[in-house]
Amino acid sequence: MRKPIIVGNWKMNKTNVEAKEFIVEIESYLNGNENAEYGIAAPYTCVKTCVDNAKNLLIAGENVHFEDNGAFTGEVSVPMIEELGVTHCIIGHSERREMFNETDETVNKKIKKLFKSSNIIPILCIGETLTQFEEGKTEEVIRTQLKNALVDVCGECASKLVIAYEPIWAIGTGKSATIEIAQNSCAIVRDEIKNLYGTEVASKVRVQYGGSVKPENIKEYLAQEDIDGALIGGASLKVESFKAIIDATK
Repeated sequence: MRKPIIVGNWKMNKTNVEAKEFIVEIESYLNGNENAEYGIAAPYTCVKTCVDNAKNLLIAGENVHFEDNGAFTGEVSVPMIEELGVTHCIIGHSERREMFNETDETVNKKIKKLFKSSNIIPILCIGETLTQFEEGKTEEVIRTQLKNALVDVCGECASKLVIAYEPIWAIGTGKSATIEIAQNSCAIVRDEIKNLYGTEVASKVRVQYGGSVKPENIKEYLAQEDIDGALIGGASLKVESFKAIIDATK
């Protein structure tokens, strides 16, 4: 049985002081025996603070470069984040794709680098724009992004992946996909993994839904057959709303 994984993505929010206060407060709310994994993807300026104060929470990076070192001003490498102690790393978030020209090719390079050089698990983000959704291209986008992101990634590695389906039109907009849309899309994700790697790998991959997930709706999403967790933005920034998410998923 796949254990749900729920990760808050802080994006460009929180100082070290704020991060420590949040992590300490949430840790006091967890006992380590939860039925789900909970985590935070933090800005690199406060990753070490989060790792140092986390016991039950997993801590993830928000991005990483595909080279170990070099003239890449402002970037961080896999060895750098591995040394900090992160266990997961978000790859290919729509904001990275749209604002910083991430492509399926660079996403693929980053995933391969993580698997080759570390024990850090990629959280691979995929999803369609509003225009693509309205044109009925959701399935095509999901399958294409997965195929391109996983070129030359072996089945054993793929089975460890967390894949976050995030319809871009539902990120930070207050809109959220209906339960039916979310389940159908996550089922397409699992089916494409089955096409690429077979039934066994597809049964192991955890698929998250992301897009205006809140304490009020997360329980319904997680009740779906192919939704194994959530990647959460705004609702992960406040202690009380993150506690409410934990309560809703116990």
